[in-house]
Amino acid sequence: MKQTLAAFLASALLAGSVQAATVAGVDIPDTFDAAGKTLNLNGAGVRSKFFMDVYVGGLYLQDASQDAAAIVKGDAPMSIKLHMISGLITSDKMKTATSEGFVNATGGNLAPIQASVDKFMAAFNEEIVENDVFDIVYVPGKGVEVYKNEELVDTIDGGMAFKEALFGIWLSEKPAQEDLKAKMLGK
Repeated sequence: MKQTLAAFLASALLAGSVQAATVAGVDIPDTFDAAGKTLNLNGAGVRSKFFMDVYVGGLYLQDASQDAAAIVKGDAPMSIKLHMISGLITSDKMKTATSEGFVNATGGNLAPIQASVDKFMAAFNEEIVENDVFDIVYVPGKGVEVYKNEELVDTIDGGMAFKEALFGIWLSEKPAQEDLKAKMLGK
């Protein structure tokens, strides 16, 4: 009986934590190192558009959270990993979708962060191909680091307004995709 109770308690504790996952055939690591911190996978899902899977997105935080607003406003290291799973995604299509995301996340008020948005969008200038991986890493006091295939593309110091708009693309009240938001939040 003691072994059964111990096994039950262990499984109950593990059920609440997010483990590394395979989403749409992509292995999602359970941790990500950023800003000298180990971030944990909060959740991951697939971004689809017109019935086509475009990328797998994963959200990494220091502490698990399902509070999208708190994450967006949070001034702690965090990261979003985008693993392209479609050969049909192009640099121009990614820029268009990301621009729409910024508009939705800011309610259309891009003027205060436009220079940072433009600098961020340049990360997509080089053609995107299937299996490219973008890591968008927020580092408090430094800004947002953008990596493509593990190589630093740029660092954007756009302040909290830019960081909130950027993470709001996936986590705002009007996200890129509702079920991707839910998956990123571990729901």
